[in-house]
Amino acid sequence: MGIKTALPAAELGLYSLVLSGALAYAGRGLLEASQDGAHRKAFRESVRPGWEYIGRKMDVADFEWVMWFTSFRNVIVFALSGHVLFAKLCTMVAPQLRSWMYTLYGILAVLGTMGPWYLLLLLSHCVGLYVVSLLGQPWLCLGLGLASLASFKMEPLISWQSGLAGAADLPEALFQGGSGFTVLRCTSFALERCARRDRRYSLADLLRYNFYLPFFFFGPVMTFDCFHAQVSQAEPVRPEGELWRIRAQAGLSVAAIVAVDAFFHFFYILTIPSDLKFAKRLPDSALAGLAYSNLVYDWVKAAVLFGVVNTVARLDHLDPPQPPKCITALYVFGETHFDRGINDWLCKYVYDHIGGEHSAVIPELGASVATFAVTTLWLGPCDTVLLWSSLNCFGLNFELWVQKLAACGPLAHVEAHLSEQMSRRIRALFGAVNFWAIIMYNLVSLNSLQFTELVARRLLLTGFPQTTLAVLFVTYCGVQLVKERERTLALEEEERQGKGKLA
Repeated sequence: MGIKTALPAAELGLYSLVLSGALAYAGRGLLEASQDGAHRKAFRESVRPGWEYIGRKMDVADFEWVMWFTSFRNVIVFALSGHVLFAKLCTMVAPQLRSWMYTLYGILAVLGTMGPWYLLLLLSHCVGLYVVSLLGQPWLCLGLGLASLASFKMEPLISWQSGLAGAADLPEALFQGGSGFTVLRCTSFALERCARRDRRYSLADLLRYNFYLPFFFFGPVMTFDCFHAQVSQAEPVRPEGELWRIRAQAGLSVAAIVAVDAFFHFFYILTIPSDLKFAKRLPDSALAGLAYSNLVYDWVKAAVLFGVVNTVARLDHLDPPQPPKCITALYVFGETHFDRGINDWLCKYVYDHIGGEHSAVIPELGASVATFAVTTLWLGPCDTVLLWSSLNCFGLNFELWVQKLAACGPLAHVEAHLSEQMSRRIRALFGAVNFWAIIMYNLVSLNSLQFTELVARRLLLTGFPQTTLAVLFVTYCGVQLVKERERTLALEEEERQGKGKLA
């Protein structure tokens, strides 16, 4: 079944109508639930007074979002604004030295924000991985990189290093973010140095790579080869219309921030799951919408963070990793990630290196297990993270097993006798099931195992068959609309390539 298979316009219109109606119905249920629970005792800690001029309380259960726009707001604005102004000044005065000026500003910003001991701690990890890279052994570089990462994620080394750096007086999010991303960047440098022995990358190149301030604390991660190639351009030239696109992205990020804040005044989607007694009273449609909206919000949060950082990076003539693919458009495990930079890092150095073409079952199993093992270490090993990793690793491999089964024997013979449109419909049905598997598996880490169990029980057991089939049909409609969008993009890309060949 080709991606360019079209469905009748009337059928697609029906899917749009069903999906819009279902989302509106679920949203109304969530709005009513948020209004009913606004004054509950269990909501007091996470539902607090918000914008005074609309007279409503606001969901503040996500400490990261609140932290970015309260305690860290001035620091982030000051640091990034200073970087932009400093970069513009350097570009005007000494453009050939701009990348080294970025490094100097980044080191000074980290020194001023986190103190000298934290800076020395990170420099020791940088120097250690640089020295190991001189040996030219990739396995040794990767091993030391993972050991360094473990030292920031596991006791007792994390406590020892925190005490050494005086982390008791430092923001934990900045400490963990800066140290974790530093290890990933240094490991990338070491592995690229081993792979490209004809190029003698120096310790100064590593420091320039690691202390680029917009990426330092919160990412995204660019692999060293990509960063070095882009930042080393003597006279970078912007493509036509690039500045307009940068301004549009900045405006979109600001609009998204305002929209999320406004949304949290009406929908308490982060607080409701923490009160299981209240969540059990929700109708099935609202509960399904609550589970879905939690994953959408996590994507929006990542898109906002990377959108702000990427805007600054693009002003510096870099092409950073794009924000993750929207959860609404995900119906295969192979495309599921919330940080495209870390996903690219894992794919390049672990997943693709072990799995090859990802067509054989055993190598794919080994590659996915190794990848999720590193991911578990990155997130910090605990019961919840281990369960999340196991479920998503199983989902990724089960997807391959189903594809292998469908491509051989009787199933392939049956599909060959179906029309392309019917084949697309059947695949969309499997995609709908996969979509909810993705939601449930990731809900474990975003909320709690108890809330995930509640959603699964309501959708599969107590709500069977009415709720189960209704949710599955609505999801099927959504998957078909996503497939239609993919079909449109594929045709547009084919048209552009055709025009390029004619030119």
